Amino acid sequence: MTHTQRILVTGATGTVGRQVVAGLLARGHAVRALTRDPSRAGLPAGVEVVRGDLTEPGTLAPALEGVTGLHLITFDGGGFAPLETGPPLLAAARAAGVRRVTVLHGGGPTPLEDAVRADDAVDWTVLMPVEFMANALEWAEGIVRADEVREPFVSRLSAMVHEADIGAVAAVALTEEGHARQEYVITGPENLTVRDKVAAIAAARGREIALVELTEEEAVARWRAAGQPEEVIGFLLEMYGNTPEAGRTVLDTVEKVTGRPARTFAQWAAEHAAAFTAPAAP
Repeated sequence: MTHTQRILVTGATGTVGRQVVAGLLARGHAVRALTRDPSRAGLPAGVEVVRGDLTEPGTLAPALEGVTGLHLITFDGGGFAPLETGPPLLAAARAAGVRRVTVLHGGGPTPLEDAVRADDAVDWTVLMPVEFMANALEWAEGIVRADEVREPFVSRLSAMVHEADIGAVAAVALTEEGHARQEYVITGPENLTVRDKVAAIAAARGREIALVELTEEEAVARWRAAGQPEEVIGFLLEMYGNTPEAGRTVLDTVEKVTGRPARTFAQWAAEHAAAFTAPAAP
């Protein structure tokens, strides 16, 4: 029988945070979710939602009472600035008796993750997911409006991961032994091109989708028109045109940690088919 533990999840209303909450609930644990505005959390029944702010570590003391595990994000959920409060947050966690900490990697070095890695008093695990399957939701408007996806570099490969699998790995690391001082790169079970993903969405919604490949120049013009800063455009060109090996290398992390295979993009598409389907006429 699983021993019920109480885990504090920060960033609980985010794409990954909601899945960490779901993963813990599925394993029978008690979840306390930290948010700036509990009235807007919209989390499942049974989750204890508490007010707190990672930029003000003093607000976490009540939330940490009776908690054995802590899930951390590295960026301020309000302004997306890197959090600088790692040392006092971890000091508060240690004082409260927290044993395990997971931290969601933010794509590069961050002060909070550095502080977690330097802490010898807690069993920490760094979660390093590749591209989220949820990124495909950015195509929803074009698919619903015109049955098309317009993208550059359509042959680029991605080992994209279902957000629920990130949450599942976090839930295990937060509640079981054997994951201390580990850095888990989390991927899906297959490498997919843009064409593969579009085909899976079309199959899930039962209607064809045209894939229009943009030139690099057309893509840059579209991003500029959308107000993307030049440094972001440069990043996108590099990531799409020369995807790092880590982003297109399938690993078995999900299965090794959770005991079951990673979810496929076809599963994700079936779960989100409604987002790509025009509402029925009244």
